[in-house]
Amino acid sequence: MFDFTVAFESKKSRARAGIMRTSHGVVETPVFMPVGTLASVKSLSPEEIAGAGASIILGNTYHLYLRPGCDVISLFSGLHGFMNWNRPILTDSGGFQVFSLAKLSKITDEGYTFQSHIDGSSHILTPEKAVEVQISLGSDIMMCLDQCIHYPAEKNEAESAVELTTAWAKRCKKTWEDSGKKKRALFGIIQGGMYKDLRKKSATDLVETEFSGYALGGLSVGEPVEIMLEIAEFTLPKLPDEKPKYVMGVGTPENLVELVSLGSDMFDCVLPTRNARNGQMFTAEGTINICNSQYKYDTSSVEKGCICYTCRNYSRAYLRHLFMAKELLAYRLNTIHNIHYYTKLMRDMRTAILNDAFEVFRKDFYNKR
Repeated sequence: MFDFTVAFESKKSRARAGIMRTSHGVVETPVFMPVGTLASVKSLSPEEIAGAGASIILGNTYHLYLRPGCDVISLFSGLHGFMNWNRPILTDSGGFQVFSLAKLSKITDEGYTFQSHIDGSSHILTPEKAVEVQISLGSDIMMCLDQCIHYPAEKNEAESAVELTTAWAKRCKKTWEDSGKKKRALFGIIQGGMYKDLRKKSATDLVETEFSGYALGGLSVGEPVEIMLEIAEFTLPKLPDEKPKYVMGVGTPENLVELVSLGSDMFDCVLPTRNARNGQMFTAEGTINICNSQYKYDTSSVEKGCICYTCRNYSRAYLRHLFMAKELLAYRLNTIHNIHYYTKLMRDMRTAILNDAFEVFRKDFYNKR
């Protein structure tokens, strides 16, 4: 059965360290989940993902439903067998992808109707179907279907999205309960745009419905960082402390440090993998662009003291050469380092919290950068 326990809470901030138990293993929080949208973290094997320190990854309902399809994945008894990953998997419901990718999408009370961005075929994604697909994928953590909105959004649009998201969440929960698969977690998603009263209403309604955990959706969608943090700071305390709190789609190392200080436990973002493929590498002292000419003769590793596979074996000069030559190995080695950086950042924050020294860690983090 899914279970979450808070191991320690910081005395000088809301930062906390927790333990999340799933049927595919234990996840220590705070945690960053590399994005494996298509049952693959781009350029890496599952063994390399684990070697870089990841304890849980994210997959996506919309993409996997369209390709390869649940009928294919069911042959392997779910995503774990399909992609040879024996650690936990969280799957997003697909609502954001319908909102951002699908052709001719339409929202009704029933759900999303849309045309596939792959072949134009017609589909409908209801709350019930979103849960059913995720059950077939064998997700350890499933997400409720929610309505996403643009930023900035008028208040009436955000209010309508909250009402629909709440109604859909209740239907998701019923399907989850009726399935007999309650050992798998189901998280509700808080919406409300940048309106605090709507965030409060969304949080109150979903907490009353009772889910395994709660996520903040609709952040990091183009709003200034200050507003994103303000909404998170306002909303996170309104969620039950005994449940995991997940801020979706965020973000930079600085975002993660600040959101952990506000009480968030879980994160995902394409930033470390996408930026790796564009030559940007994360280090404790800031980011570097490996394509810069200053690295042409640089015999040092990407980050001094880093023990990832890339830093143990290769120089900045070699990585720059690979990237400039558009060798596929560049994407793999860059991604290994960036995922290692993110997972180590989360481990270091957890250690600091457990030692009740998170504010010391936070100050040191910014001093180095």
